[in-house]
Amino acid sequence: MRRYVRVAAVLFDIIAILAAFACASLIRFGDPLHEQGLNMVWVILPIYLTIAANNRTYRIAAVARARSGGSAGLAFLIALSAVGLVVFFLKVSTDFSRAVFGIGAAFALTFIPLARIALANVVGRLFGASTLCEVVLEDAVRAPSRQGAVLLNVERHGLAPSLDDPAMLDRLGRFLVNADRVIVACPAERRSLWAMALKGADVNAEVFATDLDELGALGLSKFDGCSTLVVAAGPLGVADRVVKRGLDLTLAIALLPFALPLMVVVALAIRLDSRGPILFSQQRVGLGNRQFKLYKFRSMYVDRLDRAGRRSTGRDDDRITRVGRFIRRTSLDELPQLFNVLSGAMSVVGPRPHALGSQAENQYFWDIDLGYWHRHAVKPGLTGLAQVRGYRGATEKADDLRNRLQADLEYLAGWTIWRDIRIIGATFRVLVHRNAF
Repeated sequence: MRRYVRVAAVLFDIIAILAAFACASLIRFGDPLHEQGLNMVWVILPIYLTIAANNRTYRIAAVARARSGGSAGLAFLIALSAVGLVVFFLKVSTDFSRAVFGIGAAFALTFIPLARIALANVVGRLFGASTLCEVVLEDAVRAPSRQGAVLLNVERHGLAPSLDDPAMLDRLGRFLVNADRVIVACPAERRSLWAMALKGADVNAEVFATDLDELGALGLSKFDGCSTLVVAAGPLGVADRVVKRGLDLTLAIALLPFALPLMVVVALAIRLDSRGPILFSQQRVGLGNRQFKLYKFRSMYVDRLDRAGRRSTGRDDDRITRVGRFIRRTSLDELPQLFNVLSGAMSVVGPRPHALGSQAENQYFWDIDLGYWHRHAVKPGLTGLAQVRGYRGATEKADDLRNRLQADLEYLAGWTIWRDIRIIGATFRVLVHRNAF
């Protein structure tokens, strides 16, 4: 519903600007669809929408307030100034009617705030007192109640945190997938456990506390008058997610025409080489610790497949087929993951997803370092910072996992779209790697 409200805010602004310049064209030329007015709309609209989005006027909290019309109006004034400068420097003022420009601007500065006021009234009726989805988890401690907040009993819903139980973390991630804010009420001895469980859940999470400073908290907050410590926050804001998803879709769609013929050739080679399915699917841990099905070209004999992923693939692994050895060495076995990217389960760049049974030195990855779960605060990727640094191949030693984890957490801490692009460029150097087996 909130997504629809944001789209509605954009549409209201577009309609307000169109109506403003239609009125101006009607007054000046007697035709609401006159070319002069339409030309100005096509020039002003993209500039305005870019500035308005950058000013966060489409956040649900902003849209819910009638005074958001003020910030939207300011964005429109900036857009007008930008258009005015372009017209002046390009000396195309003869192609623009100053009357339509001035009258349209005056109408727009009236219509945009009025449209925002109307939308804020609708949002108020839809969401009530709060536009946020707040979830309060009660774990053996009674939490204060607040109108509009979702109260969940941990024991009743089977959500007690267990860092050695991927299925439980998957269930918790699915409960919290639409939450803006999660607050946990639990005994003091369980606060650290909840903090670790929520750091990789891709939510803004807090723990009710008044006396703790040992959780690596991100800050202090309040809920119904009680102090809380912020223990986790999604590393990417809404705007960053939109940009990252746009890059993913652009690259995946652009690569498909080249990848599909290659995928057909690989599929035929696999079929001729050994019996069994062409594709191999496996449950992996993804965004918010939620599990998803990852697809690869099958590179092992069917009767020797390790669906749990407990055994790392070795250099002279007898489970790998002849074709499998080639496609693994050249990373061609990863091509079907383009469809994971298109579906939204994966990104082009991010921490590589691991199988649930992955181990090093006979320990599960999360037993080696509980910070392992933090890496899932972003979508898993086809490639990542760890891969371009050469951390590929078998994860036999605990340090192999720690090296990958350090790179993954570094990626989360310093994300920018330019870093993603640099990692993509660097990936071409390691597609064929001595540790790819």
